[in-house]
Amino acid sequence: MPNRKRGEVPLTFGAERYTLCLTLGALAELEDAFQAGDVVGLAERFSSGRLSAHDVITLLGAALRGGGHDLDDAAVARLPLAGDFSAVATALGEALFAAFGEADAPPDPRVPRRA
Repeated sequence: MPNRKRGEVPLTFGAERYTLCLTLGALAELEDAFQAGDVVGLAERFSSGRLSAHDVITLLGAALRGGGHDLDDAAVARLPLAGDFSAVATALGEALFAAFGEADAPPDPRVPRRA
């Protein structure tokens, strides 16, 4: 069962339930795939809200591998959407939010600020 406090997001394809998680390894994989240079560049890339189908496969593959699933991008591309792309988009959005947070969110008063 996915643990949302660890950034894990559930997603179902067909009868199979998966867990998405953007771990540090997954983020490093995405930096390389999208030639983002760093995590900030990666966040900027995804905040545009425009992704190609290939981008979705790459992002979904990294998130699935981060969630513990041994699937390469070719296997990810074969997962059955069953007409519910919105569920995939929502789950990926939740995984990205868990990794990057909200850009306009007020600072958390429990987190010490750097001088």
